[in-house]
Amino acid sequence: MEIAKTYDSSLVEGKWYDYWMKNEFFKSTPDEREPYTIVIPPPNVTGILHLGHTLNTTVQDILIRRARMQGKNACWVPGTDHAAIATENKVIEMLEEKGIRKAELSREDFLSYAWEWKEKYGGIILNQFQKIGASCDWDRTNFTMNEDYYNQVVKVFVDLYKQGKIYKGVRMVNWDPKRQTALSDEEVFYKEVNSKLYHCAYKIEGSDETITIATTRPETILGDTAICVHPEDDRFKHLAGKRAIVPMIGRSIPIIQDEYVDMEFGTGALKITPAHDINDYNLGIKHNLETIEILDDAGHLNENAGIFIGEDRFKARKLVAARLEEDGQLIKIDEIQNKVSCSERSKAVIEPKLSMQWFCKMDDMADPALKKVLEEEIRFVPKNQENTYKHWMSNIKDWCISRQLWWGHRIPAFYYGNGVNDVVVAETIEEALSLAIEKSGNKDLKAEDLRQDEDVMDTWFSSWIWPQGVFNGIADPENEEFNYYFPTNVLVTGQDIIFFWVARMIMSGIGFNDSIPFKDVYFTGMVRDTKGRKMSKSLGNSPDLFKLIEKYSADGVRAGVLYSSPAGNDLLFDEKQCEQGRNFTSKIWNALRLVKGWEIQEGNNDNAAAKAIELFNAKLNQAIVELNDGLDKYRISDSFMTLYKLIWDEFCGFYLESVKPDFGAKINRETYNATIELFESVMKLLHPYMPFVTEEVYQLLDERAEGDSIVISEWPTAKDVDTTLINLGNDIQDVVTNVRNVRNEAGLGPKEAMDLKIQDACFDKYNSYAELITKLASLSSIESVPSQVESSKQFLVGTDEFYVPVEIDVNKEIEKLEKELERNKGFLIGVSKKLSNERFVNNAPEQVVAIEKKKQADAEDKIKAIEKSLVELKNI
Repeated sequence: MEIAKTYDSSLVEGKWYDYWMKNEFFKSTPDEREPYTIVIPPPNVTGILHLGHTLNTTVQDILIRRARMQGKNACWVPGTDHAAIATENKVIEMLEEKGIRKAELSREDFLSYAWEWKEKYGGIILNQFQKIGASCDWDRTNFTMNEDYYNQVVKVFVDLYKQGKIYKGVRMVNWDPKRQTALSDEEVFYKEVNSKLYHCAYKIEGSDETITIATTRPETILGDTAICVHPEDDRFKHLAGKRAIVPMIGRSIPIIQDEYVDMEFGTGALKITPAHDINDYNLGIKHNLETIEILDDAGHLNENAGIFIGEDRFKARKLVAARLEEDGQLIKIDEIQNKVSCSERSKAVIEPKLSMQWFCKMDDMADPALKKVLEEEIRFVPKNQENTYKHWMSNIKDWCISRQLWWGHRIPAFYYGNGVNDVVVAETIEEALSLAIEKSGNKDLKAEDLRQDEDVMDTWFSSWIWPQGVFNGIADPENEEFNYYFPTNVLVTGQDIIFFWVARMIMSGIGFNDSIPFKDVYFTGMVRDTKGRKMSKSLGNSPDLFKLIEKYSADGVRAGVLYSSPAGNDLLFDEKQCEQGRNFTSKIWNALRLVKGWEIQEGNNDNAAAKAIELFNAKLNQAIVELNDGLDKYRISDSFMTLYKLIWDEFCGFYLESVKPDFGAKINRETYNATIELFESVMKLLHPYMPFVTEEVYQLLDERAEGDSIVISEWPTAKDVDTTLINLGNDIQDVVTNVRNVRNEAGLGPKEAMDLKIQDACFDKYNSYAELITKLASLSSIESVPSQVESSKQFLVGTDEFYVPVEIDVNKEIEKLEKELERNKGFLIGVSKKLSNERFVNNAPEQVVAIEKKKQADAEDKIKAIEKSLVELKNI
């Protein structure tokens, strides 16, 4: 068979993905098999695939592909999130480029543009998932604004409202003045900026004394309703109960005391503006202070400010500073650096703002959700994320679920009058009209008399039902698919959204379907550069994923992100890891070319080949056990490295060298068939990690029928692990390596005749593998000897002694052995010290202690063997 000299991923990846799709290998429908379900964390419809997505997707694909090969009914549901503010921001920017302002459009016209934008760009990221090899059931692709899903979100809102868990009220929120909407904490980022700290003097009412405060936002002075000092601060005790005069506007405000104040920070005195700072707001409630809101929704000063009405907040800052200086109340300005909160999408500086919003009570939902995790009905990997989860769930606050946007799930509240309570909540306009007539007593009300709330729901309020919603489990919890696939098996996500999404999904599953939504949560770490910095476009350290795939292949990139991504720990990404992944594909390809290039002759295994097959099968069994254990425990990176070593070192490096025929010779058919079978096995194990190259190799290893694929092949099963045979195999490899080293040190050619002498005491251990050792080490003979052989190079494998007759420098050999003796004595001291520690021996697992005792015994035996060899050498 003619096989290309080099592996060309561009000719392979698209070909096999199309083949998989055509044969519907990823499609799942309920049947008698055990289901294995994953729902993809829905990426923003605005997004493009980055390295974080690549890691997350690769992990999910590994788990789903293995489950499919294990004979489970693997169902991986893909989809996207409408990403309310992110998408609306993109649409607004698109319209502004055309000279169209959102304010000039009706809601309906704007939404038509939004849907047009979604249809154009919304599927891009899903196509990119396919590029990296994701084996999702694409027929199940969902979208959080699809009609069925939309209706389930509305139903949840209505049900919670009827239970009294959703209410409307005025609270402090993150406010984006540019987009004029409330934001969740997740939609806010913090930026360090050069700033100014203004020190301002407030006159004490009825005296010539002043009190100085420091603020970075002097414009908010216009909304001050108190000054606060610490009750133990001797500097201000005499001012307790007195009042101060707000600069510029002359309002009299109380001087209050509270332990909240940090006496060491700033001047030790705080201005309190309850309408524009969350901490001030809380103090205002505690001390019954007046609340004066001085900014409108767009961030301009309003009538309550008294002066500079209509000015933008940042221009007002300069105007206020100038007025304070003019009035002699600006003491000084310090140049500082501080962090300001900004909108993730519009980049506008966030304003804390009192706003009428819809809220969801969370207390009752949090307790059972916390219990499910603490009792490990839901398993967190890594386990330390339970502490983060517990802290947040134990301090949970009501959730602001409304957003002042047009793109999203519209709040199903309908107003029928001008009163505060003239509102009904319903899933449909017909139901709302019926409720409004019943509540108002006005039988003349018509549907057109009702006004639906303008706000939409927080994006997280739609995605918290994702595991149920994709199976229509909210609308129809008795449907076949929901009962078959739910709860899902595992959620793979980032630890940065443990609060915003993971916790809320757990509450949603228990609250709406009386079930956990998933059995395990595997938290991947954040992808960072080699300097530990978060990947970002602004830093220029975020590589173009598709250029990486073009350069290194999809398999190479997948391998690259797996080389250093332990559960929960950040991945320090280096492009060299992708190069290493590409080199791995080349290694596999060269192994294929080697095997398929052999000429075959009828016949059975010779002894060397039979022993090589026996030894590699032992290693293969061990690898399967370790691999399954690693995947079950989500040690994804570790399991990949197990495979990497098995294929690179054991299969390519040892096994193929053991069975390949001499130059010009043919291979026995029994040996060839066994080699093909073993090659297939390791490709099956590697397939979930590197799907494209393994499919190509699998197809080329043997004739395949149409519709056959490694995707649906059977996952290899392990027999009993023979540790004795595995250890023997390792020792044989060490023997071969040592002989080769002796050959190199002696300056002998690779085929020059060499003899190997094995001490009598361990000869039987190696004798039945003599032909294999002879072949690999290019030996002329192997025989046993009772003791040190004169003029020979000696080496140890464990405590087994070997001699290779060559001319040696006895003094150099003695020096070498003495160094080795000292190293082993030092090792023995360390192990013995550990075993003499009663705390270690009493508290460590029994297996760990046993390992340390074996290390101690092995070191003692090796020391004795080296000392014996030294005596023999010194007597030569």
